[in-house]
Amino acid sequence: MKEYLNMYKNFIVDVEIRLDKFLSLKIDASRNQIEQLIQKEFVKVDGKTTDKNGLKLKLNQEIEVFFPEPKTFDKKNSEFIKESLKDINIEIIYEDSDILIINKPRGLTVHDAPSVKDATLVDWLKLQNISLSTISGDERHGIVHRLDKGTSGILIVAKNNEAHIELSKQLEKREAGRYYLALIDLPLKDNIIVEEPIGRNPNNRLKMSIQKDGRYAKTSFCKLEVSNNSKYELIACKLSTGRTHQIRVHLNRLNRHILGDILYGFKGDFSIINGFFLHGFCLVFTHPRTKEKMSFTAKLPKDMQDFIDTNFDKERIYEKIETSSLFSFFNFNN
Repeated sequence: MKEYLNMYKNFIVDVEIRLDKFLSLKIDASRNQIEQLIQKEFVKVDGKTTDKNGLKLKLNQEIEVFFPEPKTFDKKNSEFIKESLKDINIEIIYEDSDILIINKPRGLTVHDAPSVKDATLVDWLKLQNISLSTISGDERHGIVHRLDKGTSGILIVAKNNEAHIELSKQLEKREAGRYYLALIDLPLKDNIIVEEPIGRNPNNRLKMSIQKDGRYAKTSFCKLEVSNNSKYELIACKLSTGRTHQIRVHLNRLNRHILGDILYGFKGDFSIINGFFLHGFCLVFTHPRTKEKMSFTAKLPKDMQDFIDTNFDKERIYEKIETSSLFSFFNFNN
């Protein structure tokens, strides 16, 4: 990652192709990151700033790329943000100069979007004056991957651009492991892998669905424990891709639903549930700077914990979700 330390790079065009494709050949960054660099005017062609991803390059033109410096943010709209976040408790699981690992509470949106009115996790991070990567745009400072608003659990935040690029590469190459726990309304027949493309539901823009022309998606589901009354099951889910609502869509494909997930078809007893019971439990990755293999888990939300304690053999559950045991259950995935 040494080429990113000076936050500047220049090239001479040696092939006549689009600007974004040229940069994808020259710098170690995702397509989205390259598009953001161009659109945010961090790229110059022959000394002139451009925001055109599809600009056709000519031989011997000079390309300059300026990687925005991570910075500590001022507390903008602090009263609104403080009011919105006053009842939100965010546990910091681990922190060093490159990364931050947190346990995101259910109900908190990760980053801004046109439809988002409340404060977000990014707002909280900025309010704490935490240094964040800038390569993914203003709304997504520090965000390497995301969790749905209704999903709780573990999330890694990049504190500088070098870390962001390296972690994104691990996710794209499926070198990082993301494991979730979910409570579902009907036990699975067996461990199963679902490989079905996912796209926006044409009949409901709030939902995703299986679409032939959607993006490739793969989820592995592993049976852990059936409830004492045999109605519910705790399962583990391993993501090989990271599509919006992926676990929920793939479970729906199996005619199974997460307890409380009304959007994707849960029709059970709503009085026992606050939100829906899907939790990002474990994250395995290589540290972007030290190259150390790291593994972290996030505590379950209290209501999900209480539901398990009341309806399952909790001693058996806790043995199975110990990380070494959990990883071994996915041997069928090999």
